[in-house]
Amino acid sequence: MTLAIDGGTPVRTAPWPAWPPPMDHAQRALVTAVLDSGQWGATQGGQACADLVAAFARRSGVEHGVAVGNATLGLFAALRGLGVGPGDEVIVPAYTFVATATAVLLAGATPVIVDVDATDLHLSPPQVEAALTPRTAAIVPVHLAGSPADMDPLNALAARRGLAVVEDAAQAHGAAYRDRPVGGLGDAGVYSFQSSKAMTAGEGGLIVCRDGEVHEAVWSLCNVGRALDGAWYGHPRAGWNLRLTEIQAALLLPWLDRLDDEIDRRNTFAAAVERDLPEDRVSVVPQPPGTTRDSRHLLMLRVHVPFDRPFLLAAMAAEGVPLDGGYPPLGTMPALTEAGARPEPCPSAEAAARDVLWVRQPMLMDDLTGAAHIAEALAKVLAGAARGPRP
Repeated sequence: MTLAIDGGTPVRTAPWPAWPPPMDHAQRALVTAVLDSGQWGATQGGQACADLVAAFARRSGVEHGVAVGNATLGLFAALRGLGVGPGDEVIVPAYTFVATATAVLLAGATPVIVDVDATDLHLSPPQVEAALTPRTAAIVPVHLAGSPADMDPLNALAARRGLAVVEDAAQAHGAAYRDRPVGGLGDAGVYSFQSSKAMTAGEGGLIVCRDGEVHEAVWSLCNVGRALDGAWYGHPRAGWNLRLTEIQAALLLPWLDRLDDEIDRRNTFAAAVERDLPEDRVSVVPQPPGTTRDSRHLLMLRVHVPFDRPFLLAAMAAEGVPLDGGYPPLGTMPALTEAGARPEPCPSAEAAARDVLWVRQPMLMDDLTGAAHIAEALAKVLAGAARGPRP
């Protein structure tokens, strides 16, 4: 069968679903109400941000939250609110988005880049323990691709060593670990509302936490150093303006009513892809232990046969089934190491950068015909790629 990249007929010609989807009626009504009110900023007396924070805290199983401009700032504020700063080290996984590490740098601390589990690609508790030093102050597990990290051993390790735990839940809205929602499993959790995420307002983030004193510190850091219930021009600590707007909150709040249905749709699609894959050549990266609900922000696929990565990605795109190459290992980024990050040996993250490909979230929102197209295109391209890249 001739590959599309060689002039053959592509597997798929139809477009994939757009992301974000058009506003629904509830979003349009609330956004219009906020716009008409003139209360567009979070300090003008509107209710959308407060309602969004309360809803996310409730869904995360905690009492407190703070809405912020993006998740990078959320990680920064959570770390600083937990007392992490200059002189401290923070454990981050090697296979994650760069912001997990740069947020640590923003807080004045040193990211220590630790390898992930070779099977599920989430932060490895044994590797974390091996990387601890007297300067270690916190661990940042990432709920990668919408799958919950295996939190119980990480939390147990943190409790033994007196470390803070900040969950990077940027990709995991609605995920659950051992029947408990992510975000509320550590000392703080941070969600993202950036354009590609399961809930989006273009940008935005939200911090949740269970402890009242931590909440007060985080709230103050995000509100120019003010104190809760304090004077407008009272600034007992140094802080920044990191707030979300009412307009963004109005886009997000109604989304919570359809989030679970969208997660179900993505899981059904992912299961269909897994059933149809040529398993001897490609498999789905498995969920970590303890996964109760995977929010499926991404579907990660591991290729088990030798392949030319740039050629395969180009050939899949030509078939109408574009895949993403995924993350480079953080420890290979000169910008991080030159800024002081300390990479540990990370062979599993390096293997993932060679062998793992992603199906992005908008594709997972297609009907099941799309799942068949992904499996068909992979089988076709891998069979053709076995003959080697074209000259």
